[in-house]
Amino acid sequence: MKRLPNLDVLRFFLSVYVIMIHLAQLSFNQQLPNYNHFIGEHKGNQAIAMFFVLSGFLIIRIIYRAKQKDRFSIRRFYMRRILKIFPLYYFVVAFGFLYYHVILPGLGIPFEINYDVRVGLVLNTFFLANVFTRMYDVGGVLGVLWSIAIEEQFYIIIAPLLFFLRKYIIFKVLLALTIVYFVLFHLDVLYVLRKFKFEFFFIFSGGLMAILEEKQKLEFLKKYKVVPLMSVLCVLLYFFTSIFDFQILWIYNLFTCVFFALFIHSICLNNFGFEIKNKYLNYFGEISYGLYLYHIIIINFVVFLFMKLRPIQVFNDIITLILINVLTYGLTIFVSHLSYKYFESYFLKLKDKYR
Repeated sequence: MKRLPNLDVLRFFLSVYVIMIHLAQLSFNQQLPNYNHFIGEHKGNQAIAMFFVLSGFLIIRIIYRAKQKDRFSIRRFYMRRILKIFPLYYFVVAFGFLYYHVILPGLGIPFEINYDVRVGLVLNTFFLANVFTRMYDVGGVLGVLWSIAIEEQFYIIIAPLLFFLRKYIIFKVLLALTIVYFVLFHLDVLYVLRKFKFEFFFIFSGGLMAILEEKQKLEFLKKYKVVPLMSVLCVLLYFFTSIFDFQILWIYNLFTCVFFALFIHSICLNNFGFEIKNKYLNYFGEISYGLYLYHIIIINFVVFLFMKLRPIQVFNDIITLILINVLTYGLTIFVSHLSYKYFESYFLKLKDKYR
């Protein structure tokens, strides 16, 4: 299936946004030069929500298309997800436990462990990292895994559901399921859903938008260009201003679902013929899974390095800030490239057998 335009670039920009926030926060916490106060309202979780909507848009679109041709195979679907997600995920899980339980103690760096290692391993092995990170202080390297866990939980749900549904009722069932779950998520009696961030409605919203497109129900957007233009503008204002910071959670999440889904549809399918074809930006988007999982490891390394250099005052604050950012982004891209080329690509090539 042909890759949709601009989505790889979107992945890269979202990854950069998350890296920017995490780097600023850790540098601030360690009293290193930082731009934390310039960022304002940190919206890293909202960037993750955009990733969720994007995943739902692509995954449900693929399944829906296969269902229309009576060619959807649960086995092939899961094998492709396993080959894409599992290798790097479990590598980071292994490294994270090694880092906090062996490497940091070996370097004499204090880090309080408030969980049983066996519990942590079980929760992360079975994709309950979102529960793990909300119950314990797990550290940033393991903390980023929560969003991967949410997506895997969604895959477990969505594949059997769509497999058994008749193709002509898929949209109605998903719409009803999304509405019911959205309401349940925001009920106080089910606070546990919010506590552990089971934000499946973001993923479903992207899928609903994809199905509407496949059913050709969004053709009017090609005529009334103001809608896609407004969706792009609203998303930019959402991330870089506080205009849409609604105080009521369900309104905030509803706005996010609708406008993120519209935004993704707009930039890839209703984009006035505009496509970013820069090979580097598209490649960085292609390796964005690695950028997301490796960036915290790199940030920890870079911040630790400059903490050691701080007492001898090698550089002034401006030079230090520049070097911290250059090293972080440069090393994250470099490590992700090596991982993609020499580790992940082996498994990704196997995916073709299950296309």
